Amino acid sequence: MTSTGAAPYPFWVAGRPATGTDTFDVTNSWDGSLVARVGVPTEEQVEQAVAAAAAAQHAFGATPAHVRAAALDHVAKRLAERTEEIARLITAENGKPVKWARGEVGRAVSVFRWAAEEARRFNSGEAQRLDTDPGGVGRLALTRRFSHGPVLGIAPFNFPLNLVAHKVAPAIAVGAPIILKPAPATPLSALLLGELLAETTGLPEGAWSVLTVPNERMPALVQDPRLPVISFTGSDTVGHQIMDSVPRKHVTLELGGNAAAVVLADWSSEEDLEWAATRIATFANYQGGQSCISVQRVIADASVYDALAEKVLAKVAAQVTGDPSDDATDVGPLVSEAAAERVAAWVEDAAAKGAKVLTGGERDGASYAPTVLADLPDDAILATAEAFGPVLSLHRVNGADEAFAAVNDSRFGLQAGVFTHDLQLAFRAHRELEVGGVIIGDAPSYRADQMPYGGVKDSGNGREGVKFAMADYTYERVLVLTGLDL
Repeated sequence: MTSTGAAPYPFWVAGRPATGTDTFDVTNSWDGSLVARVGVPTEEQVEQAVAAAAAAQHAFGATPAHVRAAALDHVAKRLAERTEEIARLITAENGKPVKWARGEVGRAVSVFRWAAEEARRFNSGEAQRLDTDPGGVGRLALTRRFSHGPVLGIAPFNFPLNLVAHKVAPAIAVGAPIILKPAPATPLSALLLGELLAETTGLPEGAWSVLTVPNERMPALVQDPRLPVISFTGSDTVGHQIMDSVPRKHVTLELGGNAAAVVLADWSSEEDLEWAATRIATFANYQGGQSCISVQRVIADASVYDALAEKVLAKVAAQVTGDPSDDATDVGPLVSEAAAERVAAWVEDAAAKGAKVLTGGERDGASYAPTVLADLPDDAILATAEAFGPVLSLHRVNGADEAFAAVNDSRFGLQAGVFTHDLQLAFRAHRELEVGGVIIGDAPSYRADQMPYGGVKDSGNGREGVKFAMADYTYERVLVLTGLDL
């Protein structure tokens, strides 16, 4: 899959491979080596892809469910067969440790499998007799869902395969053409997915394209009226700019957060604290902290704070850092040296304002050491921003009231983890926490790809999770039959 020769790696226009006149390089953030050279679509090729998507809208929507399901099943099967190759590709372009990259491939397999199953169930319709009122005698309503039209899917770098899958698989499942725009830093997984889609049969021309256009050319695609749905995952700044620029389009946004892990007083046994510390340390660092639901804040009751902090520090220090292609590595480099420099600057800002750096706080090229802070002041950048790096802060509170208030004291609201055995507190957390998901007994980083996933406040709107994304891509349309003998 990797290519360091002169020939650029192709993109996909209406299901066919193509190369443009320009190229860009994809490099390995661990050692700076060239991974591949990728073609850039010309304006004419972008127009060809969009026009094909618009032309395919009705034909794709009319495709039999078994055809769409078979295509999705094929992709799931081929991803599973090529797991090691694809995992190594993710590691090369993203810097993600290969053991986590294998997990990402496994999740993408599940996404396409779930989409195939949902495609078979989708749009059977709901019948409703209307003769409950005199004016409805002899009438029956049948409600089904139909796509808004072609989707523009804009994917981020941190999960270059699975977050692409979460845009492409639901679109195919509902018969909505999709133009996929992968992140410029990590386009190769999406382009490989194009290879697998090209092996399928039965999907109309224009059902999908993968366009490696640079970010500065995105506004034209975003504004194109032939793409009425935009599904964006990335920074809140860019996401809100997109939504503000197209107020009449159907826009779904997954914008990240600063996820909190809450450890309450009843989670106090040695076994409990070991589990919490292990999960916190692992999921503050598992993608180099480059996950929207990576643990960024640990909010612990005063009664367990000291014991928990000691364990968290030990387990963070034990994280194996280094070459992401090594199976033993837990934490690899960030996606770029610039990303590591930003994290370093934010930690320095926190320390200058009074935070204590308990471990870590060192940068080496694109790598940043797993870092734990205490006494983080409210005016530090890390107190309100998404770190998107291997940095977590420890906070001491007294009781559930303070803990839940601290979680909600954020402009983000994606997911929160609450370590408690108390069923009443679990339901209270579900009721009170202003987030899209509450994980009881574990870190906020847990996600099952079939469940609804998304946030509130500056964490976005709409939901991923195959069935829920399918609902976002479609709308209800009612058919009323008249003159029936019910």
